[in-house]
Amino acid sequence: MTLRTKFILFAVFIHGLLLALAWFLLQQNKYLFLGIELLILGSIYITFQLYRSFFKPLMLIRAGIESIKDKDFSTKFMAVGQQDLDELVKVYNRMIDQLRQERVAQAEKHFLLDKLIQASPAGIILLGFDNQVESINPAAQRYLGQKAEELRGKHISQLPDAWARQLKDLPTGQSTTFRINGIWTYRCHRAHFLDRGFQHYFILIEELTEAILQNERQAYEKVIRVMSHEVNNTTGAINSILGSLGFYTSQLQPEDQEDFAHVLQVATERNTNLSRFMANFAEVVRLPQPKKVPTDVHVLLQNLHRLLQPELQRRQINLQWQLAPEPLEVPLDAQQLEQVLLNILKNAMEAIGTDGEITVQTNASPKQLCITDSGGGIPEQVQAHLFTPFYTTKANGQGIGLTMVRDILVNHGFGFSLSSDNSHHTTFQIKF
Repeated sequence: MTLRTKFILFAVFIHGLLLALAWFLLQQNKYLFLGIELLILGSIYITFQLYRSFFKPLMLIRAGIESIKDKDFSTKFMAVGQQDLDELVKVYNRMIDQLRQERVAQAEKHFLLDKLIQASPAGIILLGFDNQVESINPAAQRYLGQKAEELRGKHISQLPDAWARQLKDLPTGQSTTFRINGIWTYRCHRAHFLDRGFQHYFILIEELTEAILQNERQAYEKVIRVMSHEVNNTTGAINSILGSLGFYTSQLQPEDQEDFAHVLQVATERNTNLSRFMANFAEVVRLPQPKKVPTDVHVLLQNLHRLLQPELQRRQINLQWQLAPEPLEVPLDAQQLEQVLLNILKNAMEAIGTDGEITVQTNASPKQLCITDSGGGIPEQVQAHLFTPFYTTKANGQGIGLTMVRDILVNHGFGFSLSSDNSHHTTFQIKF
């Protein structure tokens, strides 16, 4: 039973007793009856005024509570001229103003935070209670190579393979650093925050590739310059001495002249090969910035095909073309990209050996090039070291081919990857 009902029942009961008393006095004394009637009317008036005074603030409080329930912080009350009620109105209006200001401040902070997350160069993945992707910013979409619509709602173990392996068991508060396709280096940190009393988890992704490549390049440039200087100075002096010794060949016995000339030739050739060996390393260091002009990639591929045709025939390798119908025109340095494509195709032929197939595929939208070979794939232990300077699996390799490819493509701003699938095919993809 509400307070209002109790008050009304009490007022009805009291005035009922007064009416019964008035009826009794009517039988005894008419003047007392008239007096009691006036008393009843005055009591009803006073009761009505008290009802309004007591329950109007309650009605006001109830209306305010309903507004707060509906999250309507724009409703305010006007003063009514009663001191107690006006004090209540002032308190309520002040509370509503504070709540509205807090709500606006929270909305502005949330809007700012959302803008910062969307514009952040670091990737951010927001996770739900069951490690499911709730939200992902554009940087993380770019790193993972998938759109937010494709990732939202998926469990963290359903992310792309390399990411799932690294992130599914990452403890909260811990970080991990790993490479993808042998070049793209990322550091991921898992943490949590509180929102309305509940813990929410997120993963922060930082790309370290550019910083690592820069430090790496500075290191091997310095080493190569020192090595080239020392080797060239040494081989130059030795070749000069060997050339001088050649004048004394005629002074030897006839039976010794041939052996002596052969020894000098072998020594000279080894010095020449050593100088050439160091020159190859120096080419990586002296790589200039690309001079980009609009170039049809299809024309570059066709020129390389004519150059490599004899080697393809000798190895019995079939080159399959799956080119886009329209020209694939891209701003690039034709000489440098030709060196990249030549290196990729040669690596594909060497991986196949003999009797295999290379597929060259291009797309106009988005602009990209894929070169796939049937060379048996890249072993998993080798994939982590792809594009690492001076790392090679070839008996006579120098480990600078893919390093040069990497530097040229990075300088051009082209995305690229080198990976193998379950069918033992290897694909080099370039995204222009």
